[in-house]
Amino acid sequence: MNSYINEVDFFKNNNIEEIADTYGTPVYVYNEDIIRDRMRKVSGAITKYPYTANYSVKANTNIHILKLAVSEGINCDAMSVGEIKMLLAAGMPKERIFFVPNNVSEQELQYAIDEDILTSLDSLSQLEMYGKLNKGGRCAVRINPGVGAGHHEKVITAGKKTKFGIAEEDIDKIADIVEKYDLKLVGINQHIGSLFMDPQPYLDAVTNLLRIARRFKNLEFVDFGGGYGIPYHKLDDEKDFPMEDFKKKLEPILDEFVADYGYAPLFKSEPGRFCVAEGSVILGRVHALKSNSGVKYVGTDVGMNVLIRPSMYDSHHDIEVVRDGKTVAREDMETVTVTGNICETGDILAKDRQLPKIQQGDLICVLDTGAYGYSMCYPYNSRPRPAEVMICSDGSIELIRRKETIEDLMKLQINLSCK
Repeated sequence: MNSYINEVDFFKNNNIEEIADTYGTPVYVYNEDIIRDRMRKVSGAITKYPYTANYSVKANTNIHILKLAVSEGINCDAMSVGEIKMLLAAGMPKERIFFVPNNVSEQELQYAIDEDILTSLDSLSQLEMYGKLNKGGRCAVRINPGVGAGHHEKVITAGKKTKFGIAEEDIDKIADIVEKYDLKLVGINQHIGSLFMDPQPYLDAVTNLLRIARRFKNLEFVDFGGGYGIPYHKLDDEKDFPMEDFKKKLEPILDEFVADYGYAPLFKSEPGRFCVAEGSVILGRVHALKSNSGVKYVGTDVGMNVLIRPSMYDSHHDIEVVRDGKTVAREDMETVTVTGNICETGDILAKDRQLPKIQQGDLICVLDTGAYGYSMCYPYNSRPRPAEVMICSDGSIELIRRKETIEDLMKLQINLSCK
């Protein structure tokens, strides 16, 4: 593929250079149509039985994106009180929010109880804490199914080497705590990891969780988790996650469970990345070019503070080059290392990457940044976080978060008279 942003008309005929000039660089740019399309695709993963997709909002909590989830009719998972409050501000009904915290305080659990938001407990000790706070209440538990998958060990969230979930050997202890506090256990959930392109580990985990589900009576739902991958190597023609093939293989597994269990509970999934990753790019400016020991460096303003995934996970993001408002053809290529402007050796966006020959002043367009992009960016080196803009379905551009200022970074600091 020569240009993804041209192929999908990401910018809807808006001038890319004008967007960069208007909002400054770096800037996150979202495409409403792409986000809606991905939400609809994952909402159709199961059609034969009761099913809902819960957007895992930790991927991106911009309230305007959460409003898209509300309007598309998908539910949401929240990991913190902050995420719950973001969802409520976006108009998400409380009954469509599922609180799936990890190692939280009594105060956070009490907030969810007071707001009547269903909560999943991640450990026996948290289940005990919840029982003391909410005797007779409804809740769910997160199970570690013993199967994990993901693109990096830091995003594998099930199996033997993870902090998440209650091990299968402790299921009897779950029952003891539930009985002790007269809790009503209405569901079980899992999450095996993030960014898998092969559906088989997920199907294996579904099979295993449904085996475990048979040990619980009268479940209202079984939540399989998310993690469906997206093609980060688009320009090398990487294929999409095989959603249709996945659906065909998943249905017989559900058939067998339903026949054995006696009824179909509500089935759930927890897509985060799949919903939003492809719906955003980052525009950054090339400010410097130089060579050190035979390596050509392209210095940009897209530092690890703006997009930390490459530094944190060795993640790949395709990059397109934009000059005078138009993409530069992938023809006259050279090997470069693209870096940011942060004082860290690890501030590398792309190492030894084949890109069209870049000139100082060009724009780079970093693809697939909608998931764990802005939600993980931070003001390191006292660089304010960038603006976010949305290209709406009608082609108009809306500012959905202004760029931070230095004053924003300073205003929470308290003036102490130290001696």
